Amino acid sequence: MIPSTSGFLQQDFTVTEQPTKTYRMDIQNEDSVKGYTDELEAMRQANYKILNTERYKYVMYPWSYGFEVNDLFGEPVSYVCPELERRITEALLTDTRNTEVSDFEFDTTARHTVKAKFVVHTVYGDYEEERTVNI
Repeated sequence: MIPSTSGFLQQDFTVTEQPTKTYRMDIQNEDSVKGYTDELEAMRQANYKILNTERYKYVMYPWSYGFEVNDLFGEPVSYVCPELERRITEALLTDTRNTEVSDFEFDTTARHTVKAKFVVHTVYGDYEEERTVNI
């Protein structure tokens, strides 16, 4: 007997958002796990992982996961700042729980580094984040 697949895509489906409950990472001591976390704190942790994973480098992550930073080495600050804004926004918006990334500020006072400060808007609330890139 051959299974029938006709009409399969005409059925009603409901899409539900998965909960954010996950293990709490101790970011200062990356090998340590301390209980569980949920909602906004879990989003901070997920976004931290996105921004600290080099895109296209690891086979276990899809190509849409991570943040490209290695090719910014040696580039002028006038190129790095707008490119950093675009790449951070693109990386974080791949997670549908992030709704917007805004209010970028760049600190270029340190030699060969650019510090980007920005606000991440999530479905659980907003928080400030920063990422420093060596150039």
